[in-house]
Amino acid sequence: MSQDAPGADQTGADSTGAGPTGADPTGITSTATVTLPNGSASARLGQGTWMLGQDAARHDTELEALQRGLDLGLTMIDTAEMYGEGSELLVGEAIRGRRDEVLVVDKVLPSHASRQGVVDACRASLKRLGVERIDLYLLHWRGGHPLAETVAGFEELAQQGDIGGWGVSNFDTEDLHELATLSAGAHVQVNQVLYNLARRGPEFDLLPQQRAAGVPLMAYSPVDHGELLDDTTLDEIAETKGVTPAQLALAWVLHQLPDGLVAVKASTPEHVAENAASRDIRFTAGELNALDGAFPAPTRRTPLEML
Repeated sequence: MSQDAPGADQTGADSTGAGPTGADPTGITSTATVTLPNGSASARLGQGTWMLGQDAARHDTELEALQRGLDLGLTMIDTAEMYGEGSELLVGEAIRGRRDEVLVVDKVLPSHASRQGVVDACRASLKRLGVERIDLYLLHWRGGHPLAETVAGFEELAQQGDIGGWGVSNFDTEDLHELATLSAGAHVQVNQVLYNLARRGPEFDLLPQQRAAGVPLMAYSPVDHGELLDDTTLDEIAETKGVTPAQLALAWVLHQLPDGLVAVKASTPEHVAENAASRDIRFTAGELNALDGAFPAPTRRTPLEML
């Protein structure tokens, strides 16, 4: 529920990792944006806001960071009511006067996910954000309310123009199967899950299932709260390429999800710039093989992890 940061040979890459995008093992062409099922376009790399807006002493720096991200093309911003009202208020301030540039993602708590609860929570978030519409509204994770009620609330909000579309977060394969049985289940736009080098479980079944259904995966915590950054293989490859381990870990997730999205948090303008630069990193086949050796792909189904 947080965001942090910082195969095939990618032909045309130079020794620093910068270069044109080459063949991808998924067979999917990588672009700077992803088109959601409803036709909306989103930047593949966006900004997360977990723990932002909580400290008045950091307000100006965090605001500058979000605005710098927009300048650099990180125009998808992900927040949630769970992050505290300060996060939504900060996002609203950051996008003021630039609303048309931004795809705003927000999330409803499971405890508010009854049909009426979804509507009420969304309108409270709209007020804090200071916008007329949330572009993508997600159920943060499964809770006690029937999924059909939650989806009915989402559909009502979409019909009234309060949201542009809806999706889910932390849904595993069985959750998506249940969603598909609902009459409006096909309207799901995205599933946001924990995915990084150390948490590759979704590759075994969840990611193929979503690709078959045409539902993009949005990854959060691409550097696993910094736990990845002490890995020797990651450090060695990053040093060779002249980038930081965090940039390399983030670039790997982008490489794995040419048809998906990544939300990554940064609380300073400098960190945002480092994250944005990860979009230019390319991998050789040898580097990808080395990372596979250090962080093996799953060989069996594992339950979806959450943070």
